[in-house]
Amino acid sequence: MSHTDPAQLTADLIRCPSVTPEEGGALVLLEKLLSNAGFDCTRVDRGGISNLFARWGTQGHAQTFGFNGHTDVVPVGDVAAWTVDPFGAEEIDGFMYGRGATDMKSGVAAFAAAAVDFVRDTPPNGAIILTITGDEEGDAYDGTTALLDYMNNSGEAMSVCLVGEPTCPDHMGEMMKIGRRGSMTTWFTFSGVQGHAAYPHRANNPLPAMARLMDRLASHELDQGSDHFDASTLAVVTMDTGNPATNVIPAHCHATVNIRFNDLHNGAALSDWLKAEADKVADTFGVGIELKTKISGESFLTPPGTLSNLVAASVKAETGVTPVLSTTGGTSDARFVKNHCPVVEFGLVGRTMHQVDERVEIDQIHQLKAIYTRVLRDYFA
Repeated sequence: MSHTDPAQLTADLIRCPSVTPEEGGALVLLEKLLSNAGFDCTRVDRGGISNLFARWGTQGHAQTFGFNGHTDVVPVGDVAAWTVDPFGAEEIDGFMYGRGATDMKSGVAAFAAAAVDFVRDTPPNGAIILTITGDEEGDAYDGTTALLDYMNNSGEAMSVCLVGEPTCPDHMGEMMKIGRRGSMTTWFTFSGVQGHAAYPHRANNPLPAMARLMDRLASHELDQGSDHFDASTLAVVTMDTGNPATNVIPAHCHATVNIRFNDLHNGAALSDWLKAEADKVADTFGVGIELKTKISGESFLTPPGTLSNLVAASVKAETGVTPVLSTTGGTSDARFVKNHCPVVEFGLVGRTMHQVDERVEIDQIHQLKAIYTRVLRDYFA
């Protein structure tokens, strides 16, 4: 019986230079593999972004297991700093090196290989859907969202979904994600009156106003955490005027804050709070205020239950480790999938993602395929 090697598939995918928004050949390769295995494949390209939808089994089946992942990767950065070819998929001392080795071509390879072999060896009474995007590392407007729009318009639906992002901090099996914090960024501009530093009464300096606002925001406790989430955080990430002169009071000051928030908040309420705080300070100092907010995603939680138990049991069976149910970390495409169906995330160790000499332990790719295979077997049992 032939066996789809997830490590070889990972290597083939790494050799596709699919830096967002380039497809790089990765989805073409996967479409060929999946089509040959009997999956109905549709390219769902939108806005210059390539995406792949693949289904095995009957459309609309009540038992439809979904996988989600991405083949796009972040830029390699300083090529000279790499000790290997970033797109070479070189194997050294049990590790495979390359951009996307961890995040997340190995994850996609593991679930694609698991799905292909599973439907061939033990065809289930149900359906399996794979949604693979080329726009997770970018703005994500035309990635998983485009796939979900296509599914909604075409009568396609996943009953549950497993996102194959790397979720384990240090050891295989130690963590899975049952939710994520929300993320938002706000850009502030205070406008005053430029003048000579020796005659401050003839100017209106926006800098003290911005310093006051940033101090108020940074020292405010948003919350102390909730049942499944750590405390929300607000980080001041930049504050500048672009003023090189020491004898000039600038007319404008800019600052940016990023908030990672738990399920005690939503983006709209936090936006209102930020605006109210900025208006108060602007009024006190007599400066103009402009602000712009982008909400990248709301917080969400898939309550512990059938899906998380299924994945956790499979992880324990293959690794001997019971994964912690976590909501830590940044955002992922699960924030879009959660509007469609229950979703959890499990993947391998993500220590080197986005780094120079990104690499994955080859044994872990095979382990991950075994975990995903067991998840499918037990789901359809």
